[in-house]
Amino acid sequence: MPPETIDIVSWDTAIWGIILAIFGLLVLSAFFSGSETALTAANRAKLHGMAENGSNGAKRALRLTEDSERLIGSVLLGNNLVNILATSLATSLFTVLYGANGIAIATIVMTLLVLIFAEVLPKTYAITNPEKAASLVSRVVAPIVWILSPIVSTIRVFVRLLLRLVGVKIDPDTSIMAAHEEIKGAISLHHSEGLVEKDDRDRLLGALDLKLREVDEIMLHRSDIEMIDIDKPSEEILSQCFQSSHTRLPIFKDDPENIIGILHSKDLLRAVDKLIGTRDALKGFDIMKIARDAYFVPETTSLDDQMREFLRRKGHFALVVDEYGSLQGLITLEDILEEIVGEIADEHDVDEHDLIRETDGSITVDGAMTIRDLNRECDWALPDENANTVAGLVIFEAQMIPQEGQVFSFQGVRFEVLVREINRITSLKLRKL
Repeated sequence: MPPETIDIVSWDTAIWGIILAIFGLLVLSAFFSGSETALTAANRAKLHGMAENGSNGAKRALRLTEDSERLIGSVLLGNNLVNILATSLATSLFTVLYGANGIAIATIVMTLLVLIFAEVLPKTYAITNPEKAASLVSRVVAPIVWILSPIVSTIRVFVRLLLRLVGVKIDPDTSIMAAHEEIKGAISLHHSEGLVEKDDRDRLLGALDLKLREVDEIMLHRSDIEMIDIDKPSEEILSQCFQSSHTRLPIFKDDPENIIGILHSKDLLRAVDKLIGTRDALKGFDIMKIARDAYFVPETTSLDDQMREFLRRKGHFALVVDEYGSLQGLITLEDILEEIVGEIADEHDVDEHDLIRETDGSITVDGAMTIRDLNRECDWALPDENANTVAGLVIFEAQMIPQEGQVFSFQGVRFEVLVREINRITSLKLRKL
């Protein structure tokens, strides 16, 4: 075979070798791109469920996504390596074939190939079922991340130093979005898309917010607490207890601030049952013999902590005090549960309407209605950072105690004061502007 023929055959072989190498590198690039999308888009909760069902791939994917910065750094490093190498080989090939025009041709061809086959196509496939894709690619990605982790760690340190030089500080222990806020955002998003009903959204968000809210936000204020004056005659006390709609009543002596015990209706009934057989036996009845010790909690206690304490103590009733020990209100386990499931009423509860919808589109609300309840009922977003009740919000915004008939407009709502009793706003009319 002539030398010229051997050179031609060798050249053709080299060209096909380069083309095959470019093709192989594009396949690797597609794998890295799809893996990045699958592992970052995969829902960790779904992966956890798959792992509990015995999926080893899901277990590996969970371990990989625990350190997302190292994972993404390794995948991007591998992806950039193969993309740059493929582009370099293509540029060399087209430069030899077409001379100076080969650079432009290589740029156009590689851009199209990388965009279509190494980016859009694998990412589209991965995003359709990220959990399944993440489980499949985790077997290959795990050793790659382990091999490249020293390089990635060095790059990460270098990047952090550069960011620190320009005044940007990164806390490695702080996630980009807390899990709590992520779940709340997902629930709100699904509600806006019509996938979650309003009642379900309110229950889920109410449960999530227990750690963020304090007892003073939902307690029954001391001005509304029904109490027993221990200095009253026994007959009056018993009559008050029997006519009350409440199961537990605080007992005070001399001053309502001086709570000396809690009366439970079941304890009262048992004690009365023992004395009911004798004439005039109830005249000297000493209610303190059956009263239980009062349980006091600070107003800054979170609802989540208070609920756990109720369950631990096997009690449902607590009196709320401020930092000076002054009585502020009371809270029950039912109050906390209502923050999750909504209003709970039984056959003995007095039917009270805190919110009445008028025919003209406005609503009449009790001044003591909490802003949170109003927002949940009307699907509004009034702020509750500076006040817990609707009346408190009006007073805060007006910086005064309004008179009856005064009208205020803020936060996109018109507030009209309907009834004021001494210094309390007891009724308002609201209309969305």
